[in-house]
Amino acid sequence: MTLLAALLAAALCQAPPAVIIDETKVVRQEPPPHNGTGMSTAYRISDAAPGRNFEFRKRVMHKGAAIGLHVLKHDEVCYVLSGRGEVTSDGVTTPMEAGMAAYLYEGADVGIRQIGDEELVLIIAYPLKERVKP
Repeated sequence: MTLLAALLAAALCQAPPAVIIDETKVVRQEPPPHNGTGMSTAYRISDAAPGRNFEFRKRVMHKGAAIGLHVLKHDEVCYVLSGRGEVTSDGVTTPMEAGMAAYLYEGADVGIRQIGDEELVLIIAYPLKERVKP
């Protein structure tokens, strides 16, 4: 289903059967969130899905970039596709590399930092408190 068809279905209060999202259509350069440092490439994949109830994003953390410490309002999963990084949760810092996932819990104070020579590529997913209106 195309994005236009999905938006039309959502406008008619019908959930589309699927929305296929091309990451090249939702990419942008931006500083990492939560008062982070450095620069990143953000693929805001789920933003293109009307009526969604969770977020699914890909983020490329450029050399030295970091997502700032922030208290989670939901559980969150950060999966490393490539590169190396460190995740800090409630003051405990753990190295991560490709194939590793951090399951982070609501209420934890978390941040993520790229380390090494290769960019850190992450998939980040978490539920929303309520469904986004189409």
